Amino acid sequence: MDIKRSGSQPSGKGPAEYFTGTVRVDPLFEAPDPARAVGASVTFEPAARTAWHTHPLGQTLIVTAGAGRVQRWGGPIEEIRPGDVVWFEPGEKHWHGATATTAMTHIAMQERLNGKTVDWLEKVSDEQYQA
Repeated sequence: MDIKRSGSQPSGKGPAEYFTGTVRVDPLFEAPDPARAVGASVTFEPAARTAWHTHPLGQTLIVTAGAGRVQRWGGPIEEIRPGDVVWFEPGEKHWHGATATTAMTHIAMQERLNGKTVDWLEKVSDEQYQA
């Protein structure tokens, strides 16, 4: 058994190469091998968002606060709110973030495949975000 005490893992800033705007990442768990699960609580300030990206084994988001937006490549932008659960299939190109006026926090869970949980792609343009 391993208990991660609240506040025992430092918050980090979402790197500018993968995020637009102000994003805070709070690690929650990283299961030891042979398990592959990884989870974090991610807070996006208004208009902040990820770059386009994929996950080799998919990703689950659980919205815990605020109002956000998600989009898969070629699909419409969808609004998300607390209690919503979003599943992205393995390899599905997508982005997620806050609305233009409201911050959003979600728990993001994904699994490692050969040590990798995400493949980062190009940034979401302002035109794509505002569509």
